[in-house]
Amino acid sequence: MPEIEADERLTEAIELLFFGYRDFISDPDAILSAYEFGRAHHRVVHFVGRNPGITVAELLDILRITKQSLARVLRQLIERGFVEQKTGEKDRRQRRLYLTENGEELLRRLVAPQRARVAKALKTAGPEGAEAWRKVMLALLNEENRHEVEKLISRETK
Repeated sequence: MPEIEADERLTEAIELLFFGYRDFISDPDAILSAYEFGRAHHRVVHFVGRNPGITVAELLDILRITKQSLARVLRQLIERGFVEQKTGEKDRRQRRLYLTENGEELLRRLVAPQRARVAKALKTAGPEGAEAWRKVMLALLNEENRHEVEKLISRETK
């Protein structure tokens, strides 16, 4: 009997992750639809905004998508005035990405409801909630990616 309970708890955890993500992304999805953008656009705007001057190669590494997929999304964001691309100063082959004013405003609009949702959830979880959340999320990552993600999200590297 305890084995069934453990299986059910794992299934419940998986379903909560699905449902939590569905609702977490729902507000940004509504905002993005007004621009005829999707979640890939959101991810690009997020990571370019968090890492001004990021190279296309670095962004590809973070997103783990094909060059072709990124090229389509990036082209739309550049053409619509949300992202600008500059040639690298040291290496002229590099393309460095920055949000424009419009891109920064879009990022603020996308992240505001997500911040509110996460803040409310962590407050509900109590004082230990934030650290427990961080531990669980990091533990869900493939082990070989964990250090890279921790470095990427760390405020000390910004």
